[in-house]
Amino acid sequence: MAVLNSSLTIMNSASQSIDYRKIFARNLRKYRRFIEKSQESLALDAEMSRSYLNGVELGKRNISIDNMGALAHALKIPLKDLLDLNLFDAEKAE
Repeated sequence: MAVLNSSLTIMNSASQSIDYRKIFARNLRKYRRFIEKSQESLALDAEMSRSYLNGVELGKRNISIDNMGALAHALKIPLKDLLDLNLFDAEKAE
């Protein structure tokens, strides 16, 4: 069973912490690069600054759910995909 701790990471039954901010940042950057979209273009589509988007992609910004949704919408993918732990696992196997 998962338990939310005070640092907004999920602790699972094996006591492994999951940092969803870093997962979101990794998936956002990798997906943006996969579709060959620039930070500038994505930021414009999501109606945010490029410097803010850069901070999100680096995992330095504590992004709101509204901005997460705006980015997912701009990328034309479900928000849940940007939070998927295994989204790019096939890449690791290569």
